[in-house]
Amino acid sequence: MARIAVIGAGTGAMTAAARLAVAGNKVTVYERSASYGGSVGRHEHEGFVFDTGPGLLHLPAVQRDLFVKTGKESLEQCVSLTQVDPAGRHLFADGTAVSLPNASRAGVASALDAALGAGAGERWTGFLERARDAWDRSRRPLLEEPLRADHQVLGRDPYPALKQRRLLRTRQAATVAEIGAWELADARLAALLDGYALSYGLDPRTAPASAALLPYMEQTFGSWYVLGGMRELARAVYERCVARRVEFVFGAEVVRVVEKDGRAAGVELTGGEVAEADRVVLGVRPHAGLVPGGQVWGADDVPVRAGSVPGRFVVLLSLRGAREADAVHRTVVHSADGAAEQEAVFGGRVAAHPTVTVLRPDDPATRPDEAHEAVTLTATVAPQGPVDWTDPAVRQRFADALIERAGAAVPGLRERILHTEIRTPAETEAETGAEGGAVPPPALAGAQGAYLHPGNLTRLPGLHLAGGWSHPGGGLAHAGMSGTLVAGLVVEGDGFRGSR
Repeated sequence: MARIAVIGAGTGAMTAAARLAVAGNKVTVYERSASYGGSVGRHEHEGFVFDTGPGLLHLPAVQRDLFVKTGKESLEQCVSLTQVDPAGRHLFADGTAVSLPNASRAGVASALDAALGAGAGERWTGFLERARDAWDRSRRPLLEEPLRADHQVLGRDPYPALKQRRLLRTRQAATVAEIGAWELADARLAALLDGYALSYGLDPRTAPASAALLPYMEQTFGSWYVLGGMRELARAVYERCVARRVEFVFGAEVVRVVEKDGRAAGVELTGGEVAEADRVVLGVRPHAGLVPGGQVWGADDVPVRAGSVPGRFVVLLSLRGAREADAVHRTVVHSADGAAEQEAVFGGRVAAHPTVTVLRPDDPATRPDEAHEAVTLTATVAPQGPVDWTDPAVRQRFADALIERAGAAVPGLRERILHTEIRTPAETEAETGAEGGAVPPPALAGAQGAYLHPGNLTRLPGLHLAGGWSHPGGGLAHAGMSGTLVAGLVVEGDGFRGSR
């Protein structure tokens, strides 16, 4: 039985902990905050309940596999999953609106044709077919295997872009923005695609064409909601860990990974206490001060990403009045000036016309009674630092901008507000320790490997990386895959190549 110390209680770290405990290891999780879940948080106010992190689940097979492999009760026996249909409603700058059905390629094409004009559905379907090719080419090495030593092969973009005649020569789209302009050939379809990238914290102007995988995954595997809120999923994973005798120590901040005889040998906590371990799993964003000698890069030499990574600005609204019967769970109100928004978000400024995602779950557990409604507004924003999100005036102005734009999705919104709670990257940084309140994006192939994350193995033997800041990146599904890969590497050795 090996002693394993896990730093952080995010979903990726807890996935690793549960799997390692089932394999017969003694696992202890050290979490700096008072609770589990990391970014999968919850806020409650006078009977209203809100998710403060992800609001929907995509690719639920990752969580299903975790529960199958770690106990008798399935995921569906531990939480109530429901498919969101329509998957989302999109409101574009020109006033056009379209509702896209959940996990129905033909239904999406029909909806786009009806809303945007004949041919729109065919162009989007053709794009998704190419995205499927990219998925088939990169799925296993990008998502289901530890990062290979020859990870440079993932520097090539798997998206089979159409050849375009541009400026007297043939070119192919290399970025999300170029796919929108050259292949989709409709400003609204381009905004739809840009919105997927932006929601994951990716700049459409520079994100590789392989980001086409993101809408492909959602529209193929569906969008799912956990009744009671996504925090219920974190609770179920935590309880599975406890059932497998994982020990949790909350309010325990790890300041240093202890090294002995050239390998990880435990963790040092604030105050100087040292907890010895045979292996350490780092489930938070790695940084040089945490690891001896700054050995935070993966053994495959993919560095921790430098520079600013966007965060999330969230407005939680307690509303009087019942949710209308035909209300949509998720509405995206697209920016009236997408280019200016991208310049602001990725240039360290506050966007004047943000893209707003409005979540209105039809869930009695989120409201005190049927005469009220809980609504969440979310926008991708520059992190804390470039923007001072602690400034009350800045916070309030941006919250007002989101509420104003969300009024297009929620009738009489402003007049219905009983209470407003604002959460910014500053709160994310304070609660999770993520620098600037940044939210890690998923790993992507292409762009010479610039969108890969550090591998799960490190240069310090016995130290492994799990969670959104390591391979294969951020998001509930990706973080869960990361935890799975770490467990495989620990149990089966460094030669582990993923489950088949």
